[in-house]
Amino acid sequence: MDVKIKICGLFRQEDIEAVNEAQPDYIGFVFAKSRRQVSADAAKLLKSKLSKEIKAVGVFVDPSEEEVIRLFDDGVIDLAQLHGKEDNSFVELLKKETGHKIIKAVKVECTEDILTAQAIPADYLLLDHGTGGTGEAFDWNLVQGCRKPFFLAGGIDLNNLEQAIRTVRPYAVDLSSGAETDGLKDRTKIIEIVRKTRRIQAETKI
Repeated sequence: MDVKIKICGLFRQEDIEAVNEAQPDYIGFVFAKSRRQVSADAAKLLKSKLSKEIKAVGVFVDPSEEEVIRLFDDGVIDLAQLHGKEDNSFVELLKKETGHKIIKAVKVECTEDILTAQAIPADYLLLDHGTGGTGEAFDWNLVQGCRKPFFLAGGIDLNNLEQAIRTVRPYAVDLSSGAETDGLKDRTKIIEIVRKTRRIQAETKI
C-alpha cells in the first residue's frame, strides 16, 4: 500500500500552484475558525484551479449538516474532516446524504482514545495531538492498536516524515505547519515532502 499525502490549510493561489506542481493526494481547506480559514467562495475559486488528481478535504468544527452538504453539492470539497463534537449519527447522516467519505479527528492522549474511536462510523480517522493544532506530535506508540485506516497528523515535518511512514505506517500523513515557513505554505517544502514520501514508498514497498 502507498502512504497518501495531505497538505492542509491552503488559502492562497500560490498554495494551489505549489500542490499542483507537487501532486499530493489530498489538500485541506479549513472552514473552521483558524488563521488558515477560508470562506466557501474563496475555497470554490481555489478548487476550480486545483489539479483534478488531488482531492480537496473540508475541515470543520461542529458545522451544520447544511453547510457541509452545500460544499459537497457545489463541488468545493470531496471529503469532510470533522474536528468537533460531532457524534456518530452526524457522521452517518453526512455519509448517507452525500455519498462522500468522512474523516473524524481524534485527540490522542492515551490508548483508550484510539480503542474508543474504532466504533466511529467514519471512513477514516485523523489521529492528532491531544490539544490539536499545536504542531506537536503525540506518542506514536499509541497507534499500534488502531484498526481503521487513519491520517497521522500533529508535528510532522521533513525531519520526522520518514520515521512517521516507516514506524507508524498510516494510511496518510497530514502536514500543515510542517509545510510552512513563517506561517505560509512553502513551495519548496511541499515539493520535498511529496518527493521524500514517494522515495520512501519505493524503497520500502509499504
